[in-house]
Amino acid sequence: MTRSHRITAVYPGTFDPMTLGHEDLMRRASTLFDALIVAVAAGHHKRTLFSLEERLELAREAAASHPNVQVMSFAGLLRDFVVSQQAKVVVRGLRAVSDFEYEFQMAGMNRQLMPEVETVFLTPSDQYQFVSGTFVREIAMLGGDVSKFVAPSVLERLRHKVKQAN
Repeated sequence: MTRSHRITAVYPGTFDPMTLGHEDLMRRASTLFDALIVAVAAGHHKRTLFSLEERLELAREAAASHPNVQVMSFAGLLRDFVVSQQAKVVVRGLRAVSDFEYEFQMAGMNRQLMPEVETVFLTPSDQYQFVSGTFVREIAMLGGDVSKFVAPSVLERLRHKVKQAN
């Protein structure tokens, strides 16, 4: 069976920082869709450690080996970005049961805002089940070792941020 059109998916997030869990989902989603846009949220309710430019750079480094992955920033409603990119799928990661309720509600709201777009949930590989950007930031800021959770280039930048903060 062949498709007559390409399917573009959007994987949105703050990616602060880009973790190995994010990279795992990006890699796996890139094999499922013709094109994947990693959409880095510009203005967000979360206070970020890394600037938008730094988060875009980290995401582009992670996406470099995936030719069908593009990294872009977006501001405002995810709906507006997804529609502007003519995407048909939003990819979301579910690490634990605790993520499900929030993500389920968000998927329902997104369905109301963009009924032509599907939300696809992916679970991370076993070794990344409990990795979150929030945990990585907190551990790093308290001097802990996060080398198992981020790429070497991210680790280097995290260490630099921690030095700046102290």
